[in-house]
Formats: sequence, structure tokens, C-alpha cells
Amino acid sequence: MRKIINLNESWAFQKTDSVPTAYPLDWETVSLPHTWNAKDGQDGGNDYYRGKGVYAKVLKKSELPKAEVYFLELCGVNSIGEVYLDGKKLCTHEGGYSRFRVELPLQEESLLVVTADNSENDRVYPQMADFTFYGGVYRDVNLICADHSRFALNYYGGEGIKITPRVQGEKATVECEAFLENAPKEAAVRFCLIDGAGRQIQCVNAYLPALKAQITIENPRLWQGKKDPYLYTVKATLLCGETIADEVCVRVGIRSFFVDPEKGFFLNGEAYPLRGVSRHQDWLGIGNALKREHHEKDIELIKELGATTVRLAHYQHDEVFYRLCDETGLVVWAEIPYISKHLKAGDENTLSQMRELIVQNYHHPSIVCWGLSNEITMGGEEDERLIENHRRLNALCKELDDTRLTTVAAVSMCSTDAAYLKIPDLISYNHYFGWYGGDTSMNGPWLDEFHQKYPKTPIGLSEYGCEALNWHTSNPMQGDYTEEYQAYYHEELIKQLFSREYLWATHVWNMFDFGADAREEGGENGQNHKGLVTFDRKYKKDSFYAYKAWLSDEPFVHLCGKRYINRVEDLTKITVYSNLPSVELFVNGKSVGKQTSANHFFYFEVENQGESALKAVAGECVDESRIRKVEKFDESYLLKEKNAVLNWFDVASPKGKLSLLDKVQDILKTNEGAAIMQEVFGKLQQGGTKVAGFEMSPKMMEMMGGFTFLRLSGMMGMMGVSFTKEELLKINAKLNKIDKA
Repeated sequence: MRKIINLNESWAFQKTDSVPTAYPLDWETVSLPHTWNAKDGQDGGNDYYRGKGVYAKVLKKSELPKAEVYFLELCGVNSIGEVYLDGKKLCTHEGGYSRFRVELPLQEESLLVVTADNSENDRVYPQMADFTFYGGVYRDVNLICADHSRFALNYYGGEGIKITPRVQGEKATVECEAFLENAPKEAAVRFCLIDGAGRQIQCVNAYLPALKAQITIENPRLWQGKKDPYLYTVKATLLCGETIADEVCVRVGIRSFFVDPEKGFFLNGEAYPLRGVSRHQDWLGIGNALKREHHEKDIELIKELGATTVRLAHYQHDEVFYRLCDETGLVVWAEIPYISKHLKAGDENTLSQMRELIVQNYHHPSIVCWGLSNEITMGGEEDERLIENHRRLNALCKELDDTRLTTVAAVSMCSTDAAYLKIPDLISYNHYFGWYGGDTSMNGPWLDEFHQKYPKTPIGLSEYGCEALNWHTSNPMQGDYTEEYQAYYHEELIKQLFSREYLWATHVWNMFDFGADAREEGGENGQNHKGLVTFDRKYKKDSFYAYKAWLSDEPFVHLCGKRYINRVEDLTKITVYSNLPSVELFVNGKSVGKQTSANHFFYFEVENQGESALKAVAGECVDESRIRKVEKFDESYLLKEKNAVLNWFDVASPKGKLSLLDKVQDILKTNEGAAIMQEVFGKLQQGGTKVAGFEMSPKMMEMMGGFTFLRLSGMMGMMGVSFTKEELLKINAKLNKIDKA
């Protein structure tokens, strides 16, 4: 019988390219999970350490359980891991997010060395993406002490068994299959189905050579998502004669699902709208080296939001998190980090990462689809190698798992006619109309247009969102990074998306702010701030409560703008969110009105005089905040971008005249403004029709029209076109002479 020993404590660590042959006494002592990029991977500059780190530990057989074989199990080493024992290399694993194992031929005392390498290379995904590739041994490391005859430990990091529940009318079958290593001919595997209360329901035996068996259940209790995430357990016992050689247990859920192109997602025959969020696995100051309590906190927050689904982007997440999704009933999109850029030498790596993702996570009822890629056509969508690689990935998914669907997340500018979009079962798009160009109103019509063109293709929205930090204004506008604009943006998107039942799933980007060391946006570099919750999980932004109002059954009321106290206007807007039908607002104890709302958003106009205590009441729920009248705008609420050529408050904007603060589409409405813009777009078009890998299509030009000129000028720097402060001020002076249309 196997025993599992955790090896997380006390490793010698150093950033080095050399592998020690003796225990290094002068190295730093660390415990796992560990990353060397917890700080420099989140502070901006795109200069975090990408190289090799080496971990060393002495293992003494006398301190371990007696066993015939020992296997090292590493649950996450980013991104290339190597294992050495007593100076001999035992294995190399390429892929930073999946579990792998290697047999250890231990001596009485052995030096174990694990190297992690997150250096740039040309074959292991990801290599280009908008998040930090934290290096390190950042998940658990275990020692499996096992018998010579055992369930397969070398089968792609899986459990060595494959359990497939299938709903068949009022019954369910549970198909059981085992994969063994070094089993004698007389070996048998006993599969026992156990209910949620620990009661044994039925046992069946499987024998060589097939090692397959089936259990039938009358009137099974189904896994019903959030309503009833019921789990069974299957215990598999390897019997060698009368001896129990090995035993493994997995939890499974019995459920059926399908996607209707007109009606969306169905769970167990009933419509079950998938409305939720995406999640990155890192935390502020911790990086990706999370402990169980961090995963539990994330699940707690997603559960509070009321989401029915979570997209676990852009890679395989910790086994702990998939289990928590099973337990809470969250429907999961799981994917590999085949992202942004198709690597000529990376095809086999996508296949190996997909095989590990599926084998290691096959038993999670929460998972309903495998994601083949994300925004992979950023460099072009007609690459035949890219298309063929998607065919191979899709075929592999179907070969390993005939119970789930496949999907992709397409970049916004990808043509809806792209060949690779015809390969998976489902399609989702990443659209940021209203943030990266365009306007919030463009989202719903774009989806309707797709649905009309391809009515039999299920379509969803895999990413949408905008950034918000602790900046505030009473006049929010696209690109200002205020909490108020983010709230407005999500109000608009909720109303558009949640009313379209044909969408198979929608996922906010992102549930939490996350590390992206190359970013320099919003006044705090090194992070993507599109989260509904801050990076440290301590503050829920107002937009969090907009979703809670639509998705949660827990009665609540929330006053927006708690961090926006000082206000200059005499009459100010107060926004309230609640999932209850009516809200009454009190100012200094006096009611200013009671409102009802079908869309859960309530807007009040309040006189702003002196200091005002606000109280919102909805049923038994109460929330409070305050505002204060000030004569001059509080500049602590004002974004001042580091390294910006020109900040918006330095731009002259006469009333009725154009300026750099106007949207490009509005400037184009005037002949004089169009002439100025023609000159600017001419600079963009120099050198061809592609900019930063994107075709300058009419769709892209339409999106650009939603940017203010100032914001567009900043983004053009990423496209190789830059403006000096003097050039921008000169253009602004010209615009200031033009009347708005």
C-alpha cells in the first residue's frame, strides 16, 4: 500500500546554472511552494528574473516508510523542471503547470536536486502573454512510497484509473478502467462506489488483460452545479492474490450537459446559464506560490459573487482548486497555455500539456470543456501549421475524453470566418469594446451579428472587462482607470450579455487583479487591474457588487463610491446595487426616495452639502457610506501616469471645441478633424497594412474610433509610432480651433 510523504519543508535554494553534487550549506533555506518572482514579477519594468533556480534536499531512507519503490511527485515546476539524484539526471519535464513524477533509486542517503527554469525558449508554452511567468517549484512536492505492483504512476501524472459516469435516463453507469505497472497475471482490481455519506453502494472486480468494469446505479443523485454539487467516491483496490498492493480514490459527479446554439448551456436537461469570471492563480506579494488557504479564499469570493462558472486561465491550475470547484458546483473551462504566438517548435508541447491536463483532471465533474488556445492568431490566422495543430489538439481531446466539449478563446480582431474556428465544438471571443477601443454598446450587436451569420455555432464571450484602481470621478470616461468607469462598463455589459440566452458562457476578465510585469498602466505598474477584486483580495470593487446583484441569491444592498468621499459638485449621483426589488436612500437620516429596478441598479441624485451620511436600505439589508462637499477637486483621486508623455489634466479642452480628450470617431465627424486624423493614421499605415501583428481592417479602425485621441496616441507606442509632448500639444492646439460636430 502506498504512503505519501510531503517534502515541502527545508530546501536549500539558489539562483544558479550549476547543479550541486554535495548539499550546499551556504544556500538560502526555503520551504515550498516557492517562487523567486513574488516581488520582481509584479513591480513593472518587464525585468523580472527569468532563469534557473536550483533546490536541494537530503533524503535518508531510515527516515522514510519502507517501500519497494519511491516516486517523486512534483505538482508544479515552472516552466522546465529537471530532477537529479546523487548527481545523475533522472528526467526533464517541459510545462510549468502540470504534475509529473519520476522514480527515485534512493541510496541510504541521497542528494535530491530539482531545477526550475523559466527562461525564454522557442518550444515550451507560454512565451508571450499578458501575465508574469513566475519561476520556481511553486506547488507541493511529495514522495510516494509504493509497492512494485501498483496503479500507474508513470501515466501522465494521473491516478492510474479512469472513471466515466454516464447518465442514461433514470439510471447511470459508471465505467471503470485501471492502468497498472508490474502487476502479476493473477492481479485484480476491485472498484467500489461510495456515496456522499461514506456508504458503500456497489463493488465490481476487473481482471487482466482488459481491467475494465461497469457499475449501474438506479436513480442516482446528480451533480447539479451550485444547487447540489453532489459527489460520489470510487475506491480502486489492487489485489495481488490476498494482498492489497495499492489503493487510490477519486471523487466523481454524475451529470449530463449539452450546449444549444439558441438556448445556451444545459445541465442535466435544464437550462443553466453560465455567467461567471476568469481566474489567474497569483496573489500580491506571493506570486503563484499559493497555499490551500489562498485557493479557499478565491473560491469563497467567487461563490459570494454568485458566479455559475469560472474559466481557469491560461493554464492548468492546482488540483486543490479543481476539487473546490467540484465541491461548490462551479462549472469550469480548463485550458492549456497555447497563447498569443504560435511557436514553430512548440506543437508537441501543446499536445503533451493537453494530455496531462486531461489525464490529471478527467474526474472533475466541474470541468465541461477543454480550451485549445487563447488569442493564438495575434500574428495571423492563416498559418496552416497553426490550423493543423488545432486539428491535432481537438482530435487528442476527443481520443482521451469523449464526454466533454472543446473550445477556443479568439482574439477580438480574428475574422469570424477563420479556419481554425471551425475545429472546436464551441467558440468564445475576447472583446473589450468600451475599453480597448470601440464603445460598450458594440458588444451585444457584434454577438448578434455572429449568431445571425453562424446560427448553429455556439458563441460566448471568454474575456471582457476594464481596469480600475483607486481613482475616482463623477464624470467617468473610457480609459480613465476609475472605479466609477469600471462600474458603468460592467453595468452596460451585464444588461447586454445576460439578456442574450443564446450565449453558451460569459466570463469577466478578471475576477482578481494579477501580475503582468510588462504592464505600465493606471499608475501602478506590473499589474493588470481588470479584476473585480484587488490583487491582495482585500477590496471588492463596486463592479463586484454589480454582478452579485444579478447572480447571487444572498440578499444584500451595496452603496457604490465608498472610496470617493470628497466631491465638488452641488448635486451628485449615488449608485446602489441590490438583488432585492426596491431600495430606499437616506441622507443624514432623511429619506430622499425609494426606487424599484428590474435590472438591480438604482440611481439617486443627492444634494452635496457639508458632510452627508448615506444609508441604503433594501428589505432587512443596510449599507452605509458618506460624502463631503469640497470646493476643489481632490487630486488624490486623479490618475497621474508614471512615464506618460502627457497626462489628460494637462490638455486644454475649451467648451464646444475638440481636443485630444475627444474620441477619434467624434473628431472624424468634422472635415478639419478628419484631415488631422488622416495624417495620424498615415503614420500608422507606414510599412504595410499590419500593425503589431493585426490587420488594419475596418473592424479594427472602428474599434480605434472609440479611443480618445490621447489614449490612442499612448497605445500607438506599442505599434512603433510615438509622439512627443510637444507634438501632442501642437495637435491639440489645432483641434481646439475646431467646433464639435
